[in-house]
Amino acid sequence: MTTRQSGNEAGARRWSAALMNNYGTPAVTLERGAGSHVWDADGRRYLDLFGGIAVNVLGHAHPAIVDAVTRQVGTLGHTSNFFATGPAVELAETLLRLTGFGDQGRVLLCNSGTEAVEAAFKIARRTGRPNIIATRNSFHGRTMGALALTGQASKRTPFEPLPAGVSHVPFGDVEAIRAAVDDQTAAVVLEPVQGEAGVVLPPEGYLRAVREITAEHGALLVIDEVQTGVGRTGSWFAFQREGITPDVLTIAKQLGGGLPIGACIAVGPSAQLLTPGLHGTTFGGNPVCCAAALAVLRTVAEEGLLDNVDRVGKVLTAGIESLEHPLLAGVRGSGLLIGVLLNRPVAPQVAEAARAAGYLVNPTQPDVLRLAPPLILTSDEAEGFVRDLPAVLDAATPADEKESGD
Repeated sequence: MTTRQSGNEAGARRWSAALMNNYGTPAVTLERGAGSHVWDADGRRYLDLFGGIAVNVLGHAHPAIVDAVTRQVGTLGHTSNFFATGPAVELAETLLRLTGFGDQGRVLLCNSGTEAVEAAFKIARRTGRPNIIATRNSFHGRTMGALALTGQASKRTPFEPLPAGVSHVPFGDVEAIRAAVDDQTAAVVLEPVQGEAGVVLPPEGYLRAVREITAEHGALLVIDEVQTGVGRTGSWFAFQREGITPDVLTIAKQLGGGLPIGACIAVGPSAQLLTPGLHGTTFGGNPVCCAAALAVLRTVAEEGLLDNVDRVGKVLTAGIESLEHPLLAGVRGSGLLIGVLLNRPVAPQVAEAARAAGYLVNPTQPDVLRLAPPLILTSDEAEGFVRDLPAVLDAATPADEKESGD
């Protein structure tokens, strides 16, 4: 029996006949990737500006990951957490060094971003305080604890009642945080950039102010860098640019370069709140995934990809800003996490037109496209997308608006 699709249409038919309909049926069946490009079942090539939702930090089939995973799976593939392994210990040590937490930090390895947030939620509960503050329009995951923190009603409502004690305040509003936090607050949970909400950045100084408020009341500050961590914004972690230290940090997505791994990293007293028997995961810290993560971290450092993120991110941002297209309302973001703002809620149509032109982008909001390409994206590739973007926007513009010149 073969699993190879004979084309995109056949792939869609087989998907809809065999998989649950929680994603809808994909129009494209991808078969292979190399660098920043992928190819579909009809043989078409795309520049991948979607990145597997900000995951494929080194692009596709990067030799460092292929080699690390191949060697590790041929040596020791899985052990559970009843046994230590070299890759898990080395990865934890590396993360403590890169975060700056050093010997005051401790790492819990898991399988995904939502699992990392679940661990942070349980750490917050272990303070003995009942309340947690999160922000409106935030996205922290889809498991029940992480969903309780997520500030989007459309994702929360179908699954209520959710774990109690969570309230949401406007993102970027220091005074709202100040009014909400008191001595019954266990934690404030924040994304440095709200990616799912459309790449929304808070005002300058916001994270520093929240750090001061939480410290004043003895509440934990949990920074969710599932989407922004591991170089996405041009530094190892976005919190480092603010000159603060959170109590708990959650990361995933970029960490494994395509393999499923996440981490909840705590520092100081919060690192001691989970004790034996309180939390666990069968696959978390799997040595194959840890080997992939170590390959990612080494490659990002050795190939100077943090500088590349800054350089190519500016090429994309400045290039899009320079376009005078009536459908464009602006561009925002940090590093290679970029939101392209549209004047109308036609992001799905623009994404479809982009795909037809050979680009994969993510319509994360009705009027926002999210770009989260591999960190290896070149300036030439970025400039090519900018050159083709006006034609993509034209193709997504309704015919009556073209005729009226609106």
